[in-house]
Amino acid sequence: MAKLTRREWLCLGLSTFVAPALYAEVPQPPKTTERSALVVVDAQVGVLATVWESKRVIQAVEQLVAAARTADVPIIWVQHENDSDLKTGSAAWQLAPEFVPNASELVIRKRFNSAFAETKLESHLRALGVTRLVLAGAATNWCIRATAYAAVDRGFNLTLVGNAHSTESMTLESGQVISAESMIADLNAVFEWLLAPGVDTNVLDSGNVVF
Repeated sequence: MAKLTRREWLCLGLSTFVAPALYAEVPQPPKTTERSALVVVDAQVGVLATVWESKRVIQAVEQLVAAARTADVPIIWVQHENDSDLKTGSAAWQLAPEFVPNASELVIRKRFNSAFAETKLESHLRALGVTRLVLAGAATNWCIRATAYAAVDRGFNLTLVGNAHSTESMTLESGQVISAESMIADLNAVFEWLLAPGVDTNVLDSGNVVF
């Protein structure tokens, strides 16, 4: 066997220590766990009574609530009030009978379309460490739309539950009718494709939501 030169011995020694380091797995920073909250907007008797496919939507929201409770995910109920059709304490103002908040679940009252407007929703979400909102309820073209955009503007990731929000058809002054189904499809398309800095949005059916 030929003798190795000093240079060859040196290279062999370096390779013994350097090569493993080159192939060693580089430590990765710990992944941050996304903290979700289910926000149910205006699931009230007087609201759900007139929306398109109300029964199906209620069932989808029930499915979400059950999944969130099983996963110990915070649920926040948002309840609209005004001085006309949703007066505080009236039958129409009450949450639908299918929805009974647990003692640990927050109920927030609002007077504007956005659930964030002049409420403590954002401060509660921040205190809980929530980074992602799962959004359901009514009405699609009013309070769901306003709340969804407000959430994104505040840096929350958003999952709009495509089969768990609804509205009623609108007749404009011109006589044109905008169907509830088209408004729901429009909002679902928006949040499937929306681009916002540092924020992820998507649309899922209630059976595909993972908390």
